[in-house]
Amino acid sequence: MSRRRSNRVRNTNSKYVTSPVRVTIIDDCEEDEFLHHRTCWKHIAAALNKCGSKPKRAKELEMFKLSAPCFYDECTRRGRSERRIKCKYLASKLRKKLNSKAFVGYLEDVWSGFSDEKKNSFVYLDCLWFSMYKSENHNMRSSVFDSIKAKQIFSKKYVFLPIVYWSHWTLLIFCNFGEDLDSDNTCMLFLDSLQTTDSSQRLEPDIRKFVLDIYRAEGRTEDTRLVDEIPFHVPVVPQQTNDVECGSFVLYYIQRFIEDAPENFIVDDMPYFMKEDWFSHKELEKFCETLHSLGTIH
Repeated sequence: MSRRRSNRVRNTNSKYVTSPVRVTIIDDCEEDEFLHHRTCWKHIAAALNKCGSKPKRAKELEMFKLSAPCFYDECTRRGRSERRIKCKYLASKLRKKLNSKAFVGYLEDVWSGFSDEKKNSFVYLDCLWFSMYKSENHNMRSSVFDSIKAKQIFSKKYVFLPIVYWSHWTLLIFCNFGEDLDSDNTCMLFLDSLQTTDSSQRLEPDIRKFVLDIYRAEGRTEDTRLVDEIPFHVPVVPQQTNDVECGSFVLYYIQRFIEDAPENFIVDDMPYFMKEDWFSHKELEKFCETLHSLGTIH
């Protein structure tokens, strides 16, 4: 009943907007204050008084007082904490659906936070290269492989490939791609903060084609069968709680992986640190706040 009447109040306001009205007070509730009382009888009382209907609705209003009492004056209220506003503001800038430009800017900030010595075992590829490869445009594919050659990925222990596809961010990590494939320590890790979408299963065939073409473009002599059988692991990592934070999760996966990765990655020791409790949402929020405070993305 109250919801139906609330809609009627909004319609009534627009209907009588041209009529001159006299501001009156109904039990301490001025008409320009009734927004504070949207769930109680005073909301209706102020609006009815404005359109001159109070005498006709007096009995109905008395009944409404009983069913929707006002507690506004009984509640303790204080000003909003500036600290809470600041934290929410900082986090909200990053913890939303990221486009590729913003993602690259934040990733460069993450990367610059590590020493050259620490980064020596890692390299990251452009987040659009996999999508460009999927386009099946010959010139575009050629440019992707030329760019990958410049990264010298086979000289690194870990290669990050952020993937944005179907408006969802995931992270692919190549481990020990420079080693002999017979050693069983070469593998791929697919980190997904929304595993219910089954992105790993849907993307794995194209990822394997991509990897095989990388080997061919680099002139590698490894057996094609061995390349096609490189293990593809999907660890159970911390998951997002909404549909927009996937980009932030991928950034934090990269940050934490660089910090926690072993000197020598051994497949038999999987999953290492990559577990559901790898990090908390509070840690992610702090990461987002710190990253945004650098001011790279406005």
